Amino acid sequence: MRAVIQRVSQASCTVDNEITGAIGNGFLVLLGIEDADTDDDLQWLAQKITNLRVFGDENGLMNKALADVDGGILLISQFTLFAQTKKGNRPSFIRAAKPDKAIPLYEKMKAALESLINKKVEAGIFGADMKISLLNDGPVTIIMDTKSKE
Repeated sequence: MRAVIQRVSQASCTVDNEITGAIGNGFLVLLGIEDADTDDDLQWLAQKITNLRVFGDENGLMNKALADVDGGILLISQFTLFAQTKKGNRPSFIRAAKPDKAIPLYEKMKAALESLINKKVEAGIFGADMKISLLNDGPVTIIMDTKSKE
């Protein structure tokens, strides 16, 4: 799994002019799932996301986690995080999991995050043409990959 985590002051997802999810302070998480991903990858990543200390403390240092600031999560599926661009100019997405594997893992990730932060995780619609609006705070953007544990 790959995740791009952006600290935001606000973020929302719109599909067909309807808002499917919106948060104030928190994380916009773009999540890519590949065929090799397992529940272990999911649990590792969910823990890392929810415990990531990138919110400012009283001294302006990044010492606080999502729970410390009562932050929310907007989770968006993004197969393009597994784009391979080595050959030519048209990316290949062959490493991205097909919907029959990706959808259940995406739903499990949503449930795992909800359990860890004890609140509803806002979301997009898997496979839909989504419009994402965000106000990146910082900007702070972190990329994580469960295969390299970075």
